[in-house]
Amino acid sequence: LRGVKESGRVFALPTYFFLAMTLFTIIIGFYHYFTGTLGMVTGVDPLHGGAIQALTLFLILRAFSSGCAALTGVEAISNGVTVFKEPRSRNAGITMIWMSTLLSAIFFGITFLARHTGAIPSHTETVFSQIGRVIYSAGSPLYLALVGSTTLILVMAANTSYAGFPQLGAMQASYGFLPKQLTYRGGRLVFTYGILTLAVMASLLIIVFRANTNALIPLYAIGVFLSFTISQIGMAVRWFRCGKLEPGEESRRMGSTLQYNPKWKIKLIINSFGAFSTFIVMIVFAVTKFVHGAWIVIFLIPILVYIFSRIHHHYKELEAALSLKTFRMPPYIKRHRVIVPISSVHKGTMKALHYARTLSNDITAVHVLIDPDGAGRIKATWDYWGDGVRLEVIESPYRLLLEPLLDYIKRIAGQRQPNEVITIVVPEFVPVKRWHSLLHMQTAFFLQIGLLGLRDIIITEVPYHVSKEAAGG
Repeated sequence: LRGVKESGRVFALPTYFFLAMTLFTIIIGFYHYFTGTLGMVTGVDPLHGGAIQALTLFLILRAFSSGCAALTGVEAISNGVTVFKEPRSRNAGITMIWMSTLLSAIFFGITFLARHTGAIPSHTETVFSQIGRVIYSAGSPLYLALVGSTTLILVMAANTSYAGFPQLGAMQASYGFLPKQLTYRGGRLVFTYGILTLAVMASLLIIVFRANTNALIPLYAIGVFLSFTISQIGMAVRWFRCGKLEPGEESRRMGSTLQYNPKWKIKLIINSFGAFSTFIVMIVFAVTKFVHGAWIVIFLIPILVYIFSRIHHHYKELEAALSLKTFRMPPYIKRHRVIVPISSVHKGTMKALHYARTLSNDITAVHVLIDPDGAGRIKATWDYWGDGVRLEVIESPYRLLLEPLLDYIKRIAGQRQPNEVITIVVPEFVPVKRWHSLLHMQTAFFLQIGLLGLRDIIITEVPYHVSKEAAGG
């Protein structure tokens, strides 16, 4: 795809910078600890916590869940296997090992330093900043570099969803569970509508939750661990099915090829344990963070699943309705009646009338009379320019324009014979400047809405482009 290599290089620089500063900070912190020169954090307002709780199984599970939330993100490697060079699986596996190793080292290193420097959660300063302030002193170049690298990596992290969601949305849309527009690629070969959808939804979340990460994390964590649980269950089912096959036997299910694997029992146990662990984490998050915003996800997920199923049902119905399996050629059209709505007689009207003559000789021009004093004028003008086409004048005592026209068309449609088709030819002039269109009636658009439920009625818009010379410009 266009720009993938270039964007990868741009994103790599902040990532390496953050890793270098973080690992360097941890090393310097350990040096100060072993030499006895590690200071303590001061001047930080702690968060107001609740009452001290007894060490129960639920409290341990809650701590385990919070720790697991800090380790999310490793799934990005498995989601992006297709962008690796061959051999993809091996390169992705090596990258996963490096990522897990670095993540573990950073996680345990920061945890160790936070404990021995007295860093505490605070609304005014992050734990990482407190550690950096103790090691480097506030305002020093290394401290500013550490904080700056953290800021850059957070900005880059916000971009990961824009790389993942459009692809996921396009894949689901290709299966018919999301609108097909999400499969559209723009000029840069990215899924434009997926990016725009994500931008709108992310903006709404930021506005509704006032950019409070403590309130947003439960929304993220429950969705992540639910997907982890489902994927692990899927893998467990896969290994179970592989174990039922004979050596050398293959089976194909939903586009995936299953083969016998002699280690299927071990893999089944691993994935089953993983599914159980992530399920426990999800439940703990749902219970402990229910009143803090998790209830939104708990209620929203079933609603979204229902919406996805209805979208899929719609596409299946549409596919069946458009199928040629039961198609029979319709009988030839016996009568083609053309109706040309006109507001006045001008060049655009004449162009529409000229086009209507190419469709049929059965043409009726329809004018909704709002001003009774203008009836004679419109009839006289039409007698001169109408070329023998009959004119139907509909009086509108309440000065309504669209409603009388729709009633007339529906009345004609109700009187038509079998195998008769009605075409509405609407003259529309296109101004020199696009914004000028806002100053005019969008007759064709409103006719389409009003006549959408009627069968065998075709609406054709005939544009007349107004040139600057004709407009006197």
